[in-house]
Amino acid sequence: MIAVVVFAEAIGLPMPAALALVAGGAAVASHSLRGPLTVTLALAAMLFGDTLLFVLGRYLGWSLLGFLCRLSINPESCILRSAESFYKRGKITLIFAKFIPGVNTMAPPLAGSMKMRLQQFLRLDAAGALLYILAYGTLGFLFRDFLAAITRGFQAASHLFGEVLFAAAIAYIGYRVWLYHKNKVYRVVPRVQVEELARKLASEEKDKIVIMDVRSHGYYDADASRIKGSIRLEPNNLAEELKNLPKDKDIYVYCT
Repeated sequence: MIAVVVFAEAIGLPMPAALALVAGGAAVASHSLRGPLTVTLALAAMLFGDTLLFVLGRYLGWSLLGFLCRLSINPESCILRSAESFYKRGKITLIFAKFIPGVNTMAPPLAGSMKMRLQQFLRLDAAGALLYILAYGTLGFLFRDFLAAITRGFQAASHLFGEVLFAAAIAYIGYRVWLYHKNKVYRVVPRVQVEELARKLASEEKDKIVIMDVRSHGYYDADASRIKGSIRLEPNNLAEELKNLPKDKDIYVYCT
């Protein structure tokens, strides 16, 4: 069951792998489970799920990333946050990605879409997965008695616990609705059809237009083809880049 929950979280399903690992650590401490076998199964499940997303990311690219982020409050922010982590920290992101909600699911397909070598991915991902499993498993192992006391308390006050859980669920739903409305503005991104921009570039308006290439790090290659006359703008250095933009022209950006 621990392996199933860990695999489910690895492929992007909203499953609490950390809680399952804490419970597994407590079960090992009480001799209900065998430690080496539990760690091995959890590690295999996590690597299998991550490798699946890595391979899919290599062949599906941004379409897969967009699908994984669709359940997010702000999908574009979800992708940017993960890509920015790779931009700032490089491949080492895979070692600690499991501990960061959102980035944990996005890191393997991002690595695949950025054409990372499979052997290198497996090495780094295995290190990160093992660190994640041992961290939460050890937590459960060390605090087994405390967890057992909490469990007994819940059993003794099951009726009250049910009411508290129901109230927490209502509060969580309300919080998600509030976040949805707060970020609703970011879902409306003004776009222009390619044909419309091409017509403007072929007309007398072309001198009033600036085209910015803002493709994400990992996809942008200085030698890659880009729209003629476009200017590179590094999205991860936006504050500085904005200072150099003209104030008297229409600016169009294109991304990955």
